[in-house]
Amino acid sequence: MEKRALLDEEQTRRLLEEAKKARLKAYAPYSGYQVGAAILTQSGRIFGGCNIENASYGATICAERVAVARAVAEGETDFVAMAVVADSPEPGSPCGICRQFLAEFAPRLTLILANLEGKVRRGSLDEYLPYAFNKDFFCAEEAK
Repeated sequence: MEKRALLDEEQTRRLLEEAKKARLKAYAPYSGYQVGAAILTQSGRIFGGCNIENASYGATICAERVAVARAVAEGETDFVAMAVVADSPEPGSPCGICRQFLAEFAPRLTLILANLEGKVRRGSLDEYLPYAFNKDFFCAEEAK
């Protein structure tokens, strides 16, 4: 199994800064809960994303998925770490859909979760989503 990435202080600082910047672009007229995310690729690129709410709540997309979608649209699918920043008393946590979405690409992704006051929580995605559903559950013969 792949190991969780160890980030240096500069990488962590850059990721958190990009997530904070992305958060400022959030479109959250219904909840007011603005979230920013930034994902670091193996090639060293960082992609930011913000949450985008919709009057039809099911059409809302979280910051984490926006960041991943931006990266994938640019041909990047090898992810190292993600920072998520929200204005909340405690560091926010990716929702279940985002956890599953991230697990598709990086089951042991390093997560850096923070609030605006500087409280930070670190972990790996497999700690937040143990036993994630993945391609190994498909029968290879049936998938053909």
